[in-house]
This record gives sequence, C-alpha cells and structure tokens, in this order.
Amino acid sequence: MVKLRILSGREVCAILARHGYIQVRRKGSHIVMQKRDQDGTITVPVPDHAELRTGTLQSIIRQSGIAKNEFEA
Repeated sequence: MVKLRILSGREVCAILARHGYIQVRRKGSHIVMQKRDQDGTITVPVPDHAELRTGTLQSIIRQSGIAKNEFEA
C-alpha cells in the first residue's frame, strides 16, 4: 500500500485544476474549487496550508472523485 504524499493546499489545487476544477472563491485560508458536469456541480473546499493532514486530504479525494493514485508518493 502506497502512502499519501504530504501536500500543501496549493499543490492539491493544482491537481484539482488538472482534472477540470476551477477556483471560484477564496475566503481566509480556504480556497473553494468547483467542477461542473452533467450531474451537477462538485464543490471542494481546500485549506491553503503548508501541509494538509492525512484525514483532510482523504476527504478532498473522496469529495472530488479523483483517483487516489494522483495524490500518492
């Protein structure tokens, strides 16, 4: 089993952007990314921190629907 990398909020936003997400707003230390598809809109808030905790990163992966291997070391 491969471990998740330690990623910053900006690195996660870059991965999301490669998969069609765009930044729609920013408030304080959170960046809100969205992607529209035929079923509706997927909204993923990303904390703009130097290091995201593992649970936070797993939640972002689950919400975004992107394969986990994009975030692994």
